[in-house]
Amino acid sequence: MKNLPKRICIGCNETKLKKELIRIVKNNEEKIFVDKTGKANGRGAYICNNIECLEKAIKTKKLERTFEKTIEPEIYENLRGEMLDKK
Repeated sequence: MKNLPKRICIGCNETKLKKELIRIVKNNEEKIFVDKTGKANGRGAYICNNIECLEKAIKTKKLERTFEKTIEPEIYENLRGEMLDKK
């Protein structure tokens, strides 16, 4: 049996299958975006498709610590939009 890749959600810290999570990437140009393919180059972080996990990550500044960069509010709005679109 093949091992399926697992990642940890930055909001709830639960280990889940990679395909169940949304990937957020910071590329070489310091641009942060949602990676729909899961294959974009750059530093990645994973989060559940769950508004509560996103709010927890925002409150604890988990994304900012992961990417070592201040995150603009519009990036968080894009993430909220992505999560609402997937439901």
